[in-house]
Amino acid sequence: MELSGALESAHSARQELESAVVRFAGDSGDGMQLTGGRFTLAAALAGNDLATFPDFPAEIRAPAGTTFGVSAYQINFGARVIKTAGDMVDLLIAMNPAALKVNLDDVRSGGLVIVDAGAFTDRNLRKAGYDEDPRDDGSLSGYRFVEIDMSQRTLDAVKDSGLSKKEALRCKNMWALGLTYWLFDRDRQTTVDWLDQKFRSRPEVAAGNIAALNAGHAFGETTEMSGASSAFIVRPAEIAPGLYRNVTGTDALAWGLVAGAALAELKLVFCSYPITPASGILHALAGLKDYGVTTFQAEDEIAAVCAAIGASYAGAIGITSSSGPGMSLKTEGIDLAIATELPLVVVNSQRAGPSTGMPTKTEQADLYQAVFGRHGDSALVVLAARSPADCYEAAIASVRLATKFMTPVILLSDNYIANASEPWNLPDANALPRFPVEFHKNPDGFHPFARDEATLARPWAIPGTPGLEHRIGGLERDADSGNISSDPENHQRMTELRAAKIAGIANDIPEQTVELGADRGSLVVVGWGSTYGPISRAVSTLLNEGVAVSHVHLRHIWPLPRNLGELLGRFDRVLVPEMNAGQLLTLLRSEYLVPAEGLSKVSGKPFMIAEIEAAIRARLES
Repeated sequence: MELSGALESAHSARQELESAVVRFAGDSGDGMQLTGGRFTLAAALAGNDLATFPDFPAEIRAPAGTTFGVSAYQINFGARVIKTAGDMVDLLIAMNPAALKVNLDDVRSGGLVIVDAGAFTDRNLRKAGYDEDPRDDGSLSGYRFVEIDMSQRTLDAVKDSGLSKKEALRCKNMWALGLTYWLFDRDRQTTVDWLDQKFRSRPEVAAGNIAALNAGHAFGETTEMSGASSAFIVRPAEIAPGLYRNVTGTDALAWGLVAGAALAELKLVFCSYPITPASGILHALAGLKDYGVTTFQAEDEIAAVCAAIGASYAGAIGITSSSGPGMSLKTEGIDLAIATELPLVVVNSQRAGPSTGMPTKTEQADLYQAVFGRHGDSALVVLAARSPADCYEAAIASVRLATKFMTPVILLSDNYIANASEPWNLPDANALPRFPVEFHKNPDGFHPFARDEATLARPWAIPGTPGLEHRIGGLERDADSGNISSDPENHQRMTELRAAKIAGIANDIPEQTVELGADRGSLVVVGWGSTYGPISRAVSTLLNEGVAVSHVHLRHIWPLPRNLGELLGRFDRVLVPEMNAGQLLTLLRSEYLVPAEGLSKVSGKPFMIAEIEAAIRARLES
């Protein structure tokens, strides 16, 4: 038989899926993030569209085998456009009882569950909180359950590699990856090459991991697992041509900030203090010094924002980042940037709060803080990225608005966006519209709060420019001279000018459009940030069924798009799904007096498509 015929015959024995959701779960030290990342790359190279969701424990090195230390990596990949990391899991690989206990409820009825039987010891069962062995109590009867002693099979596979037993067992994730490659007919060679490169200084470790990878793949093939649990094929997706790479929200944000600074023809000075999940932006930018980037790790959040403001005062674009607790500490500094009217970009990678909360879980609960959370009547610009790849464009937009209007801009991301990944079609950097900054150089009639008639932005004069010596600061300034002023009428005027400048930005940003559906009707679903994927998929599914529903998604949170009120007024009902208690909901009600209804989720997990579908159906039926 010809090779093409042989491949077609092999594929015909597999169950064809339009998409599949796979989750790897185990202890923090089991390498689940690495395993998921390698499978993600294999899916991308096979031509699938995809989205991922790494899920980390909050505890640092929780006791091994406990539910507190379970780490997971989920990937949704398919032969169609993928917009979320998936709802229910089709395949769960659980490396110990704790991983099974934490993740089993997310597996769909009839889904495939594969566990490492070698880890199901009495001690591990107790540590996971099991009173009985779940393999014996009937709790797994609703799933296709397969137990394999992966630990022993890994030891057998690597016995000739010269590794110690402890080192050999660390190869267990590669054994599970090899089996998963076989289940979905994925190529191993890229991972083999990567292991050789990664462990080139320790060839015995590379050999052991490769042996485990191949052994897992061979197990699936030689034991004919397809007869018991089904092997699958997910064909390539129809994706627009272009050069793609897998990108996380953290990566895209960092690159977008660099691109924004380049388009403004400014140096980028990034000042930050480590905090989960925002720290990754500092790590990413620290490696980009060759692109005009200066990074500074400050001693605390206050120093970080003040250093960024100082960089902007000196003629660079100052940027800082944090998460909810750190944003609270930065508040006075952000107000200083508002008072001095200096450009500043503040990235908030939101996480579940309040206080320390659940630092590795996702939430959208900082919208109030971003729009209103300062002292005094002090408005600024608030934007929100909707996906990992969208972070690139949102970051560029933030730099443009900050420099054009001489204002701080808060860019909202979240834990899900920061750590999740998706394919990104690399843009043509030369085709991006430029917005070079023109520093003020003419001393005639200069004072630091003279304003551009169109934008109301004050001039940006670099300190040391002859004839443009000036002082700015947190004290109120006279609108006509820039001198310190405590005059009541002047304060009224300056407060109104600062507010009018921000309100006028609505005329500079695009009008709001409808993502899916008609621009009027019975129900519109309004979202922002990372709710984009599940809302889009839910609405598109219902539209295909003939249900009259539309989707509007906001990037510009403040000021809101100038036509948004009129657009929402064309719909009978407005549904606002948010991972908070209803913050955009409050904003829309107060601004437009629309009878909006909220759909709140604050579990630390993203919305499922099914949750939004059900909410839409319930409202249309009522």
